[in-house]
Amino acid sequence: MQKQALISVSDKSNLLEFAQFLVNKGYRLLSTGGTFIHLKDNGIDVTEVKVVTGFPEILDGRVKTLHPTIHGGIMARRSDENHMKTLQEHSIHPIDIVIVNLYPFFAKMNSGLSEAEMIEFIDIGGPSMLRSSAKNFNDVTVLTEVEDYAKIQQEIEENGTTLLETRRQLAGKVFNLTSAYDAAISTYLLNEDFPHFLESSYEKVMDLRYGENPHQKAAYYVDKTKNGAMKDFEYLQGKELSFNNIRDMDLAYKVVSEFKEITCCAVKHSTPCGVAIGKNVDEAYQKAYACDPVSIFGGIIAFNAEVNATTAEELNKIFLEIVIAPSFTKKALEVFKVKKNLRIIKVNHPISDRVSYSKTDGGLLVQSVDNQFSNEFQIVTEMEPTKKQMDDLIFAQKIVKWVKSNAIVVATNGQAFGIGGGQTNRIWAAQQAIERAKRVQTEELVLASDAFFPFRDSVDFAAENGITAIIQPGGSVKDQESIEACNEHEIPMVFTGMRHFLH
Repeated sequence: MQKQALISVSDKSNLLEFAQFLVNKGYRLLSTGGTFIHLKDNGIDVTEVKVVTGFPEILDGRVKTLHPTIHGGIMARRSDENHMKTLQEHSIHPIDIVIVNLYPFFAKMNSGLSEAEMIEFIDIGGPSMLRSSAKNFNDVTVLTEVEDYAKIQQEIEENGTTLLETRRQLAGKVFNLTSAYDAAISTYLLNEDFPHFLESSYEKVMDLRYGENPHQKAAYYVDKTKNGAMKDFEYLQGKELSFNNIRDMDLAYKVVSEFKEITCCAVKHSTPCGVAIGKNVDEAYQKAYACDPVSIFGGIIAFNAEVNATTAEELNKIFLEIVIAPSFTKKALEVFKVKKNLRIIKVNHPISDRVSYSKTDGGLLVQSVDNQFSNEFQIVTEMEPTKKQMDDLIFAQKIVKWVKSNAIVVATNGQAFGIGGGQTNRIWAAQQAIERAKRVQTEELVLASDAFFPFRDSVDFAAENGITAIIQPGGSVKDQESIEACNEHEIPMVFTGMRHFLH
């Protein structure tokens, strides 16, 4: 009995060579629509599916392969006498290989198409054939990826057929694909951040050398349903990215994206170690560098504006892992070339995540992203902040959101001078930030806290060490103690009513 292969693909890469191989091995090819025309026009011997089914394509091509002759030929167990007898009774010929990839729904999700247009990219026949073939992997070889053509060709060449182990793996790929495909459609139609079932459509774009530590395996996946800064960034130069690199550059770019002003952020070990705004990128970098000239070594630098050659020259003076920005001048890229290992990353999309995830052992915490800031400032002290102090307080507040709790940021003139985070109590975070900022000879340092002060000790310590204004959420049962402490020290304090924990 002649073997059959059914081919219906949107991605026709490397198809002609593989199809001709199957013909040479005695397979009868069945196909539909554009794939049939492509094969026929290139001299491949192929039979249109409607010839086999005796039924034409209908409903503008919506129904082509949804027919017992096709699915019976795929689903029949070859070892089951009753199945084979049924095929014979209905003149159905077994189908041994199914090659299908789906309508490009993923690619169309962010292309601005209308809902009616998007609906037409929901593939029905393709997933049906794939799932049927995958369920019957004992007898049917199912292919969804062009990359697998060569392996199947080799197995058929060497063994006359494919190996069961291979067919099982290919079947697993089918359900991996169709689950992501269905999830993308569900995401599009529901448009809910917290659906009853949490679905995802992420595609692996690279294997990483290792995870946080060398003994951990890792890979990087991107969201097939949404654009984002870390989805399709351009890798302009440098060695491979690591797990920690990607996480750190994500954080760094999120920080600079908080500001409309030209901003530079340095990140080390998932913590901002320098943030500043400037009249230009060079000034922003110099000010960010001054925040912590030690920690910035080996760090990640992000800008929210184009990087020029002057700034590139400065960046080349120290060891950095990554420079990430929305654009680079040609001269800047030429400057960076002398540092072959330095990774230069160009971002093509703005920050766009709506939810964040935190994995637990056996569960997943999902929350909306912390993308808000309070504009309802309440001055709770006798003294009011000056305009300059208020500007610096707002600047520091935008940074403290991205520092691990407990978090304190000390700043002045659009420049962070002390960042204290990840401490188990707030006074330690304040001590850490203020100690780092002490080298600044100014009476204008302000302090931002990610959460309220449960005791007045942080206020007292801040006042004793030159802090001139404080911004915090408020909300402690002991708020009045902190307010009274500020009044005693003649320090204005502003409540925002909104905390920014980051754990």
